[in-house]
Amino acid sequence: MQRRGVIVAVIAGVIGLAVVIASVILVLVPRVSPSTDAAAPAPRWAPSGPAPVAATAPGTGIATLVDATWAASAAAATGIPARAVLAYAGAALSKQASMPQCKLSWTTLAAIGTVESSNGQHGGSSIGADGTVRPPIFGVALNGDGVALIPDSDQGTIDGDATADRAVGPMQLIPQTWRNWHTDGNGDGVEDPRNIDDAVMATTNYLCRASTALDTEKGWRGAIAAYNSADSYLGKVAKTAVAFNRRMAAAAG
Repeated sequence: MQRRGVIVAVIAGVIGLAVVIASVILVLVPRVSPSTDAAAPAPRWAPSGPAPVAATAPGTGIATLVDATWAASAAAATGIPARAVLAYAGAALSKQASMPQCKLSWTTLAAIGTVESSNGQHGGSSIGADGTVRPPIFGVALNGDGVALIPDSDQGTIDGDATADRAVGPMQLIPQTWRNWHTDGNGDGVEDPRNIDDAVMATTNYLCRASTALDTEKGWRGAIAAYNSADSYLGKVAKTAVAFNRRMAAAAG
């Protein structure tokens, strides 16, 4: 995948009792086939794709909620790393069980992960068996020099920078966002935004709090706009998710 550029945007919202949420977005070229997906008209939103197949005997962590054979097939069809598929699909299954009205599709999560960090592969990084992305992915310093100004809020403990905040991990969450939505997605007792299970589950919780009925255009657009309000960002996520849905449908025959 060729990197086309880095765009940083900061989104602030108030949810519940004046909780401020901010997201900084690292935008990369989506994994889209020029022979098929690129020729399709630009979508305005992404309807839910094929539902993931649940594991018959899940263990600890969201990745274990997904049938491994199905995940391997989905990875082959979409080009997403299998370990990332397990995180996206596991988070969707988990949220479907706890908050069925959200109706968040795993391909929408995969599209966000693709746009944010090429599914944890930006800059030569890769996802380990435990879900941790190595080397860790950090966005640019948000020091106000051509980007938003977000002074350091974590003394560098989350983003490794004690001078200005940076977006962290495969879903590019800034320290403030992570503090508000931190979670242990893989069940190892550690909450880490550099871990794809933890980061994707935190993103899932955020999206489903920001909006609901993501199987409708209004609900879907509301959730993505809460994550990043730029029309260009929504378009990239929609196009990528629709492409994944088409590939899954084609693979199913």
